[in-house]
Amino acid sequence: MKRRKIYNRIAVLRRDQKLSRKEMAEKIGVNYQTIGYLEREEYNPSLDLAFRISELFGLPVDFIFSTEPMESISKSILSSGGKSA
Repeated sequence: MKRRKIYNRIAVLRRDQKLSRKEMAEKIGVNYQTIGYLEREEYNPSLDLAFRISELFGLPVDFIFSTEPMESISKSILSSGGKSA
């Protein structure tokens, strides 16, 4: 069976939180190189790792990961009718 490519927003979210790859890796219990592989979409996370990343950012898994290419976060918010308070 052909393996699906998993797209993600990890790099954007990590930079937004001002986390280095090493800091993020320590928080979720992986090697810092794994973060680079994930960000470059060279490696698909396990379900457990996807949930740990989701919990770190406090966001739903499907906001961070997708089997389809992802639009920018700002475009996604605008198209869903998100409003600022």
